[in-house]
Amino acid sequence: MKRTLIGITAVSVLALALMVSAGPISQEKPRIGVLRFTNQTSAGWWSASVGSELSDLLASELGSTKAFQVLERREIEAVIGEQDLGASGRINPETKAQIGKIKGAKYLVAGTVSSYEESTKGGGAGLSVGGLRLGGSKEKTYIAIDLKVVDTETGQIVDTRTIEAESSGVGLEAGISIKGVSLSGGGFERTPAGKAIRACVIYLSEYLECSLVRGEDDRCMKKWDKMEETRRARTKGTIDIR
Repeated sequence: MKRTLIGITAVSVLALALMVSAGPISQEKPRIGVLRFTNQTSAGWWSASVGSELSDLLASELGSTKAFQVLERREIEAVIGEQDLGASGRINPETKAQIGKIKGAKYLVAGTVSSYEESTKGGGAGLSVGGLRLGGSKEKTYIAIDLKVVDTETGQIVDTRTIEAESSGVGLEAGISIKGVSLSGGGFERTPAGKAIRACVIYLSEYLECSLVRGEDDRCMKKWDKMEETRRARTKGTIDIR
């Protein structure tokens, strides 16, 4: 009897050791969808398509973190169309897409461009291409995006944050309209405005990974809380109340 108990104990200890060595059981990555961005500024580069382009940029950056299952609305619609085609009876039952197998998003992310500023100094002839003046000025660009995260199961806003980015260098002259220029175009991405926008979107993806995957108690949040504290102090410093 003692040998049996010893044997059972040894097996239990071995099983526990294997569980510890294997680490925690992997959890499913959070499912996240990105809504279209909106704009509350007078930025000259904003056009009807920019909201969806920013959404695509953020979805791409979220995918690059490898921390989320990123669901894109257009792709979901394509899958639904494939399922409907399978249900019509025109597809082999063995290969058709199964209805009810799409996983919904746990979180939906919305962004609003709340601040955009350009400061330009210097001069020069620059280069004019298609009505756009490139170069000829030193430009500093600042952008802020207000982030909102909604839990789709409860409908509650579970996280909000303002993310900022800025860039400087030679770029488009102040006040110029670049309406119709794609944000994904190589020329625009090399301008201070394009660099600031891309940096802000990358920051958004990194913050979401910290907040939604690692959790608010993780040490990564200290960096974002410090940035938020600095932003709020700077914003209050511009207000003179007497």
